[in-house]
Amino acid sequence: MKPLVLLTGATGYIGGRLLRRLQEQGVAIRCLARAPRHLMAAVLPTTEVIHGDVQDLSSLENGMEGVEVAYYLVHSMGGAGDFTEMDRRAAANFGQAASHAGVKKIIYLGGLGNSYETLSPHLQSRQEVGEILRNTASGVQVLEFRASIVLGSGSLSFELIRALTDRLPVMITPSWVRTESQPIAIEDLLHYLVKVLSIQVTGNPIFEIGGADRVTYGDLMHEYAKQRGLTRWMIPVPVLTPWLSSLWLALVTPLYARVGRKLIESASCPTIVHDPLAAKLFQIKPIGFREAIHKAIKEGTNPETRWMDSLSASGDARDWGGTRFGRRLIDAKMEWTPLSPEQVFKAVQKLGGQTGYYYGNWVWSLRGALDWLVGGVGKRRGRRDPYHLRVGDVVDFWRVEALEPNRRLRLAAELHLPGRAWLEFVVEPKNGGTWLKQTAYFDPAGALGLVYWYTLYPIHYFVFKGLLKGILKAAKA
Repeated sequence: MKPLVLLTGATGYIGGRLLRRLQEQGVAIRCLARAPRHLMAAVLPTTEVIHGDVQDLSSLENGMEGVEVAYYLVHSMGGAGDFTEMDRRAAANFGQAASHAGVKKIIYLGGLGNSYETLSPHLQSRQEVGEILRNTASGVQVLEFRASIVLGSGSLSFELIRALTDRLPVMITPSWVRTESQPIAIEDLLHYLVKVLSIQVTGNPIFEIGGADRVTYGDLMHEYAKQRGLTRWMIPVPVLTPWLSSLWLALVTPLYARVGRKLIESASCPTIVHDPLAAKLFQIKPIGFREAIHKAIKEGTNPETRWMDSLSASGDARDWGGTRFGRRLIDAKMEWTPLSPEQVFKAVQKLGGQTGYYYGNWVWSLRGALDWLVGGVGKRRGRRDPYHLRVGDVVDFWRVEALEPNRRLRLAAELHLPGRAWLEFVVEPKNGGTWLKQTAYFDPAGALGLVYWYTLYPIHYFVFKGLLKGILKAAKA
């Protein structure tokens, strides 16, 4: 019987890619997720998916049962609140549960940075998590990887480089753009994370890993521009605080508003490999930054996984606890068309992202902007693929909750709302054509939820009516 491996963070950028590679190698996997339904499209029948939350110790007990190796790939940087305290609590829970369950090995991915120097709060937290795991997981071997910038289409750092370089022909560059790092290609990072399963080593070692080159963010942006055939000028300035830089970042690339300051603070710290242990033990020859950027560009803008997809699937998910919901409110509309179900559903599947919402796009953008202002995900995340969806995919401020090809699509809202909301489309063949049924569901949380629904009902009436007609018009085109 194959040893059972527990994987956390499988809805994230690195964990999602690691899941596929472990499955390809026939590893027996159990995924622990706050929202298991988001993983259903990504797992094989042999992979187990169970509900669990690292912030809740009791929920980890079942997840750890029978596990020999556990990957710890979660963090709270993208969430609201004190991420350092959340990470401390999560790591202590995970270490304690692993110890009680008799887990043999924990594999943790943290961040590079010299602990003798002043580190950013984020990098301090990443290294503190490793220490907590070693202290709380009594009897469990902890193998900690420390990495710098991860280069790959969909990664946080690379997409920031892409966004800034694509949009700004002239950049005012503060000091953090000139800080040295040792970026690693996503393929090399995954190689380490897979190969460590077969590595035999004593104690609780820390593996510092990086690519073949030491470069700065400025070097990365120059190389990206060169490979894309763009001419870019960078004007260095001596002083620009992380706070001011984060405001500038939010203005130019709103998608990074929430993590902007934390990312820039970390980018201000050198992240270089000093310990050669990993290079000697793993015998992996990582590629350089030029090849890594080339591969990331080649993968395109619809990558296998994206950093923002896990924002509400994990630490940002709305936990309703014991909230009581009133009677469900429904807005349903139907329309018949002579088109085939396949034609209609094709238009339904393209909803959101660059396609938009077929009617009143400014209203949808305004709603997303209002959500962003109160700390929500807003409409910034777009979608992974402009033509196809799968369960768990992000579509702006929605997430695909159910999908039956050429029949049904249900989107769950991840907005800040006084209740829970869904938007569902059902396609049914009838009388030589197709009925398209569009239904908005809302479970109000108390009186505030009712006020919200009825206040916005006139707007919803016209927007949802226009959306239905817009889908059919697009299907004809």
